[in-house]
Amino acid sequence: MSRIFWDTNLFIYLFEDYGPLSKATAELRKKMLIRGDQLLTSTLTLGEVLVKPLEKGDMVLCSRYESGITAAALMVTLDTTAAKIYASLRSDRSLRAPDAIQLACAAGTGVDLFVTNDTRLQGKHVNGIQFIVQLDRVPI
Repeated sequence: MSRIFWDTNLFIYLFEDYGPLSKATAELRKKMLIRGDQLLTSTLTLGEVLVKPLEKGDMVLCSRYESGITAAALMVTLDTTAAKIYASLRSDRSLRAPDAIQLACAAGTGVDLFVTNDTRLQGKHVNGIQFIVQLDRVPI
C-alpha cells in the first residue's frame, strides 16, 4: 500500500470532462483501489475546486466535489508541521503559495507519491515526499 497525494487538478479531471486527462485519472484511481493505496489531498484542494462551480452557481457540482473528495481521500490540513515546511518551501520563489501549501501538507504527512499535472513541480525535492510525478508518468 502506498500513500498517494493528488494535487487539485486531478480531482477536476476526475469530476469534469477533460478527455484523455479524465480517462487517465480514472484509470489511476482504479489502479490505486485495486492495490489498496491510500488517497490523500489537502483541504486547499477542496477550496480550489469549488471556486469555478461557485462562480457559475453550480451547486450540484459543488456538492459532487465535496462529497466525492471527502469520501475518497484523507483530507490533510495545514498544521504546525506543514506550516514550517511551507515556510521552508516558500524560500524557493519559483513556487507559488498554493503549490507550496500542497507540497507542505503532503510532506507533513509523509507520502510516497505526489501526483500533479503542474510541470513547474517536476524536479522538486521535498523531504517527506518520495516522488513528485506528472499524471502521465505515475509508476503504478
